Amino acid sequence: MMFKCHVCGSEEYHSELISEIFQIDGKFYLVEQIPVNVCSRCGEESFNRETTERIRVMLQGEAKPIKSISVPVFAYQPESQAS
Repeated sequence: MMFKCHVCGSEEYHSELISEIFQIDGKFYLVEQIPVNVCSRCGEESFNRETTERIRVMLQGEAKPIKSISVPVFAYQPESQAS
């Protein structure tokens, strides 16, 4: 497979397993152990087409989650301007 970073153009990368949260129709889904290519120069992560399709089928199909978790939700609050 030929890798070329769409951000910086580097052709050097390494593979990692990551966790990613996807939002579909207002619901959040955590997928763990996703194989991803990481650009060795800038750190940009990219999924290959097969991985993207497998995640789509998993989340929109009949797959059952291995567990459910509760996630704290915060709203970002910018610091107030000093007057």
